[in-house]
Amino acid sequence: MTRFLSIVFSLLIVLSSTASVVYAAEEKSKKELEKIQKEKEGIRDMRSEVLRDLYKEKPSVEDEVKKSEAVAAFSSIGINLLLLSTARGGGIVREAKSGKETFMRMLSVGAGFGLGVKDFRVVFVFHTQQAYKNFVTSGWDFSGQADAAAKSGEKGGAGDAAATVVDGVSIYQLTENGLALQATLQGTKYYKDDDLNSN
Repeated sequence: MTRFLSIVFSLLIVLSSTASVVYAAEEKSKKELEKIQKEKEGIRDMRSEVLRDLYKEKPSVEDEVKKSEAVAAFSSIGINLLLLSTARGGGIVREAKSGKETFMRMLSVGAGFGLGVKDFRVVFVFHTQQAYKNFVTSGWDFSGQADAAAKSGEKGGAGDAAATVVDGVSIYQLTENGLALQATLQGTKYYKDDDLNSN
């Protein structure tokens, strides 16, 4: 009888331990999902804020966005340390008709001189499905691309505050001083965020 009770007791300990492990795994998974959802909401809020600031700087962009195939908004903090500047950030692409969202990451490493931190926000307005699909499926790598200066019509002067370095796309860059006349994309890579898109 004592041996039987000992076996039962041992089984109960094993079952209790297994239940604790399963519960801990479920709790961890739940916390990870909550963290991902919170990050997504933060990125959506960032998108709204960036577009609001862009419309304030250049009201005509709002109509351009409404007629577009999709719009991407990114934000990051850039750190310039002596001869090396880096920036990491995230963003979202939203298709106009379906409302489909694709979460993206950006990474930038380039040469620079100085020491400081700069605000970096950029909006891509996609005018064609092809440009939008290329961006979402393949991402973009501007490692060999020079900075894109905005041009106003045939005059070629910087004044329109929109740069087109990819066919079918308008690019707007916002800094803490407002809308930039030159989109600083050199050395920047945009790619899908697998973690956020899988949940």
